[in-house]
Amino acid sequence: MPKKKTGARKKAESRKEREKQSRANRDHVEVAKHPCNVTMECEKCQRKQKNRAFCYFCNSVQKLPICAQCGKTKCMKSSDCVIKHPGIHTTGMAMVGAVCDFCEAWVCHGRKCLSTHACACPLTDADCIECERSVWDHGGRIFRCSFCQNFLCEDDQFEHQASCQVLQAETYKCVSCNRLGQHSCLRCKACYCDDHAKSKVFKQEKGKSPPCPKCGHETQETKDLSMSSESHTQNCSNCVMASKSDKQGERETIALLCLKSFVEKYSLETCEKIT
Repeated sequence: MPKKKTGARKKAESRKEREKQSRANRDHVEVAKHPCNVTMECEKCQRKQKNRAFCYFCNSVQKLPICAQCGKTKCMKSSDCVIKHPGIHTTGMAMVGAVCDFCEAWVCHGRKCLSTHACACPLTDADCIECERSVWDHGGRIFRCSFCQNFLCEDDQFEHQASCQVLQAETYKCVSCNRLGQHSCLRCKACYCDDHAKSKVFKQEKGKSPPCPKCGHETQETKDLSMSSESHTQNCSNCVMASKSDKQGERETIALLCLKSFVEKYSLETCEKIT
């Protein structure tokens, strides 16, 4: 029989588990909480925007720049600094070492930040999936869609996420067969059954859902989502013209034409059935 664990032993094991989890989560910071993507208010024009080296609206430099890697605004006495300042705490432009080409934010003169931020910048390919704008083309922050994990700008994040759970098909059937799709890829907007969800290209990690055989994104079970299918509406050319018309008289005339064409079509089909 193994010995029972004491209370101190259980506390020590739980503390080690928490420390291990915190070290693992330290390298996986969400895009919205990363220092290069925090909210910054310009001191000159008082407009809120993403953390930048220069204001997007008035191009002014801030008095207290924020490091895009570590998030600090003041450099203490440290041996890691590329520019030595013994006995002096540096702020402002004295703390700055470079500007990131991807997130357009300052990086402090710490050796670790200068050597690691450019390779690990989370906004390297942060083009909005809706408007296709990069970080340099708009002043807002960058977010990720909680369903398809694509980048979104601040203007399109709510509109995209409201319409993201829509399949590019009229049914919930698997794209490869006629069975019900139990796994849905929110990036490809497609459903897969248990057999066709298995891929030879992308390996499935233990304890996780199978990856999409098309793009490799992790799939989710369809029953856990609020997925909806596409609905196609048939509109005649007269109805489209009526919706674009501004005058009331033109709308009434076009509506009468639309009704006349419908009656003629219905009467013709009826005559063909009778004959």
